[in-house]
Amino acid sequence: MSQHTDQPGNGTSHDAVCRLVRPFTLVGGRTEPTRDIFTLITLITTAKDAGPRRTRALPPEHRQIVQMCTMPKAVAEVAAHLDLPVSVATIMLSDLLDEGLITAHAPVRASDDGGLALLHRVRDGLARL
Repeated sequence: MSQHTDQPGNGTSHDAVCRLVRPFTLVGGRTEPTRDIFTLITLITTAKDAGPRRTRALPPEHRQIVQMCTMPKAVAEVAAHLDLPVSVATIMLSDLLDEGLITAHAPVRASDDGGLALLHRVRDGLARL
């Protein structure tokens, strides 16, 4: 006869059961962000005026995002740090963006022409060595 224990690793831990429900409840059951602008590498930065007065009433996870993004972080980093699915993190980020508490920046893409020209200059420089 085996005993049921609430120990991690046995497949029935309380944390594992709670983790299945928790992300859903963090965003009020929503499945889509209000803005469809986030990719895994979109950079998130806390807005300059997102001080404690404006964030006091936020849920803890939202406040945590505002605090961690004083230096730019990618959406994937935010989700990993919170240990949440990216889909849930993007809904939370969208909420914070709507409130003006964060900014979102698309990653800078190198132009094809500039990148190729740079590679040619590097090749030529290496050839002269």
